[in-house]
Amino acid sequence: MKITVITPTFNSAATLRDTLASVRDQNYPCLEHIIVDGGSTDETLDIVASFPHVTRVVSERDKGIYDAMNKGIRLATGDVVGILNSDDVYTDNGVLTTIALAFANPGVMTVYADLQYVYPNDLEKVQRTWITGPFKKRNFYYGWMPPHPTFFVRKEVYEQAGDFNLNLRSAADYEFMLRILLKHGLSSFYIPQVLVKMRAGGMSNASLTNRLRANKEDRMAWKMNGLRPYFFTLYLKPIRKIHQFILK
Repeated sequence: MKITVITPTFNSAATLRDTLASVRDQNYPCLEHIIVDGGSTDETLDIVASFPHVTRVVSERDKGIYDAMNKGIRLATGDVVGILNSDDVYTDNGVLTTIALAFANPGVMTVYADLQYVYPNDLEKVQRTWITGPFKKRNFYYGWMPPHPTFFVRKEVYEQAGDFNLNLRSAADYEFMLRILLKHGLSSFYIPQVLVKMRAGGMSNASLTNRLRANKEDRMAWKMNGLRPYFFTLYLKPIRKIHQFILK
């Protein structure tokens, strides 16, 4: 089983070495790592060139991070696809082996795990821990979602259900998971283990304005799929994060 990891980049020199090293050091032998760059003007591409494990690099202007992800998906030749952003890292060198073991069951179409938010300048200092828990369809109605950097799918899932919707700026990952898990009902497997560390400071949480925009996009995600959330569903989504600080 080949696993493809896609890393979108754009002027990512400050953090990219950590990301690339965490993929390079995986002990899983059948690995493809694709870098999709948005036309960086810093040292990003020089850094990528110093990591010979990288299978393919594309650098050209794009329409944003989800456009880059879609390009990577189209280039992927793996049986399973995961996305690791350029400021995220895998927690140890056995992460992809753990993922492959979960997909050894042919009935499993998606796999996800837990995630830690860490401080930007200290990957060992945990800000909060995202414990996801097993998936049940009703979970989405109570503000649940899995952390996208831990989310791996069989390549055929994209062929069946489509890729990321570029009409959404910050919620395309939420919409994609809502679409395949709730609307299409594809099977999932939860690994109760932290597999990814993410530097804190994501786009949707960067300011109150961005949080309000994200809430609007979350509503659009449900509407796009012909689904109706409860009146409180999308208020619970950010509230659930409070518990993550307690778990750190």
